[in-house]
Amino acid sequence: MEHPHSILIVDFGSQVTQLIARRVREAGVYSEIAPFQSAAAAFERMKPAGVILSGGPASVLDEGSPRIPQEILESGLPLFGICYGQQALMEQLGGTVERGNSGEFGEAFIDIADRCSLFDAVWREGERHQVWMSHGDKVTALAPGFRPVASSAGAPFAVIADDARRIYAMQFHPEVVHTPDGGKLLANFVRHVCGLSGDWTMAEFRQTKIAEIREQVGTGRVICGLSGGVDSAVAAVLIHEAIGDQLTCVFVDHGLMRAGEADQVVSLFRGHYNIPLVHVNAETLFLSGLAGVTDPEAKRKFIGKTFIEVFESEAKKIGGAEFLAQGTLYPDVIESVSFTGGPSVTIKSHHNVGGLPERMNMKLVEPLRELFKDEVRDLGRELGLPDIFVGRHPFPGPGLAIRIPGEVTKERCDILRKADAIYLEEIRNAGLYDAIWQAFAVLLPVRSVGVMGDGRTYDSVLALRAVTSTDGMTAQAFEFPGGFLPRVATRVINEVKGVNRVTYDYTSKPPGTIEWE
Repeated sequence: MEHPHSILIVDFGSQVTQLIARRVREAGVYSEIAPFQSAAAAFERMKPAGVILSGGPASVLDEGSPRIPQEILESGLPLFGICYGQQALMEQLGGTVERGNSGEFGEAFIDIADRCSLFDAVWREGERHQVWMSHGDKVTALAPGFRPVASSAGAPFAVIADDARRIYAMQFHPEVVHTPDGGKLLANFVRHVCGLSGDWTMAEFRQTKIAEIREQVGTGRVICGLSGGVDSAVAAVLIHEAIGDQLTCVFVDHGLMRAGEADQVVSLFRGHYNIPLVHVNAETLFLSGLAGVTDPEAKRKFIGKTFIEVFESEAKKIGGAEFLAQGTLYPDVIESVSFTGGPSVTIKSHHNVGGLPERMNMKLVEPLRELFKDEVRDLGRELGLPDIFVGRHPFPGPGLAIRIPGEVTKERCDILRKADAIYLEEIRNAGLYDAIWQAFAVLLPVRSVGVMGDGRTYDSVLALRAVTSTDGMTAQAFEFPGGFLPRVATRVINEVKGVNRVTYDYTSKPPGTIEWE
């Protein structure tokens, strides 16, 4: 689709390119990322209002290093180069880049020497500001038409400007939080330089996407596999708004969900939204297949394989569906950049029902593939989904099966469900739910001796886990206020038969993972 009121971000392999897209969207402007190998095609398709060139690990001085597509350089559109992007601009427009002896990494301070459109209402001449550097090479001579507007100890041309051609570049990274004013600099580029109004909203996205879904699907039928999670729920509600009863949702209840979750899904889709829903109660099938299975990977593979088989069977009963809807998100479809192997062919994919399109010969409908996770939550609120759905913590596809190390049985699932519900209830009551990325209980394959009512017990041990994180890649254990954990432990032991000891997991990620299996 064309996006004339948008920004194209050319990715040269930086680890933080996604943050550029986030900052641009926070400024109210739609953005997309394209690897440098396919940037020309993305530029032609989108017809954007401006282009941002990311950082990257390569050196412009190396043979075969990435280059800015000539179509972009000659377009006359506003350009903004960051780190490697700045060096590529200079190399291709007639400046000079040299290898640095030591580079400049981490916190740095730049001195503002002159005015610049990027600095409007942010920085003034004579001021010094904190930024985040991460570069080895540096620009030593500017291309014709450019002037220096800021410098640092290690980068004499920390910010440069060609006002006539509306090309700006900086050696530091404005997209990271360590450059406190970086978001404002990017906002100035997309609004003041590119002339965009900054009015991209979820309401606008909703209407645009509804039109796209209708155009793609026509009079065809769509099936959507509901997992009980945020992504599939938001995708289903959006698609239903677009095509109504042409959509049928299939909810495979494997008996491994949290307390009341299956009822919430059925109630929301059948009752509140009146969306056609096939509810498959497959608890017996899944639990019988998990009997005796203790290896975590074996559990995951069995659950995934069985889910696909059940979903496929139900889809055949529906009959005539040409499209499969999935809640794929933007981070899952951004291609990784390869410098030596040519265009990347690997895309990280987190489909709810992986493997089905090939087996069922269906076309994909993925209305969320341009959104980040928090944007999906915003869209869910825009669509009127209750916050208990859109604001919930992440929950793994295999469900409680990977929160029960060892064999999974109905009895152990019921014990964990009840204990987990108490834990989450106390977190909500304390007003801490939104401050935590993910919180859950784990029923350990360990029994311990206890004393209850003058009698000896020999029951299971429960571990509590709660972490803070921004993206799930790293995480720290949440520090509960004093008295909270003892209160939860007391309630669990008193109210959940089969548990007589409660522990708290303080492990960060890394070295641990968030989930136990």
